[in-house]
Amino acid sequence: MARILICDPVAEDALEAIRKGGHEVVEKTGMTPEELIETAPAFDALVIRSATKVRKPVLEKGAAGNLKLVVRGGVGLDNVDLDVAADLGIAVRNTPSASSVAVAELAIAHMLACSRFLGPANCTMKQGEWNKKAYGKGKELWHSTLGLIGFGRISQEVARRAKGFEMDVVFFDPYIDSVDGIEAKKVDLETLCRESDFISLHIPHNKETHYLLDTKQFDMMKDGVVIVNCARGGTINEATLLDAMNSGKVFAAGVDVFEEEPATGNPLVEYERTVATPHIGAGSSAAKKRVGAEVAREINEFFE
Repeated sequence: MARILICDPVAEDALEAIRKGGHEVVEKTGMTPEELIETAPAFDALVIRSATKVRKPVLEKGAAGNLKLVVRGGVGLDNVDLDVAADLGIAVRNTPSASSVAVAELAIAHMLACSRFLGPANCTMKQGEWNKKAYGKGKELWHSTLGLIGFGRISQEVARRAKGFEMDVVFFDPYIDSVDGIEAKKVDLETLCRESDFISLHIPHNKETHYLLDTKQFDMMKDGVVIVNCARGGTINEATLLDAMNSGKVFAAGVDVFEEEPATGNPLVEYERTVATPHIGAGSSAAKKRVGAEVAREINEFFE
């Protein structure tokens, strides 16, 4: 029997599946980094989502105790120090496909919301205003060009849905050339910036991708481009994005992730043409169940 520490909320079905695998489950969410360091060594596995960061001190203290496995319910692994875990012999798993559809659908929703002023139109309507002229100058996805930065599982799901709007799809990804069954053209980042009417990011945040979109890239873009980020904060320079919206270079931005979260008091959030959501990309009920099921499977198979 393994002891499993649930650090971030996981679907109850998943917890029951882990218990049926013969393991002890302890839920302790919202821990400080210091609390996690002290708690981790008593457990064989940690289950995290995006909130909990498993850094070197946690891994070193855990490895000195019982820690053998970290399971991230979700796609990215940038909240785990992977090199340190590998050196210490701690396995790291994630659930890369379980939430792809949910995040892709949110990215499309942001494109639509940005294009048709859904955020400000909804707010002002509730305040008793009828701003038909102000919000009657929207954009269409139909026959426009969508530039996807990163072309992994989520981005591919976005591309499939974009074809329903008859969009032309281009993508930038140093590691992928093409995907069978998806009509999309690989280009360099400069070409993507110059040609796209909509740009959606689907990349992790690391040294290579930090501020991948900055002043130089915004200057290349078409006037009136729409920017969507449902990937990771820090991949776009938020101050530069705000400047680009103020100048009219960027028509609107749909942002689900931020450099600092929670993003309270962030001027980008408060800007009228920003459609902001609180990091809910994987937050559909169906996705949570799929993620939970994958987490339980990873744990039960690892400890068989």
